[in-house]
Amino acid sequence: MDLRPVEKAYTDQAVSAGSVIKNVLGVLKLDRRRAETEVVKVWNQTIDPAVTEHAQPSGIRKGTLFVSVDSSVWLDEIVRYRRHEILKRMQLAMSRDMIQKISFRIG
Repeated sequence: MDLRPVEKAYTDQAVSAGSVIKNVLGVLKLDRRRAETEVVKVWNQTIDPAVTEHAQPSGIRKGTLFVSVDSSVWLDEIVRYRRHEILKRMQLAMSRDMIQKISFRIG
């Protein structure tokens, strides 16, 4: 019995483990989750502790870092006086492509 045609059929259908893992990671969006985790870590290390007590990153989407602030007083303080400094620090720590702008909101 010649099994070569059957073996060839299985070989043609074989998919590399690397491509399967890449597809699974893409579906699970682990790269995005890892980036969000890294943003929180960098935020807590590079931003003034007085600010981090009242404002924490809540997500990143299409180059915009979303930050939740616990009160309107701190929102006003950050937006008026610290927005540009925070953006520059985060861009230096992460990358300019990853964080292009920051959106602050109460929440």
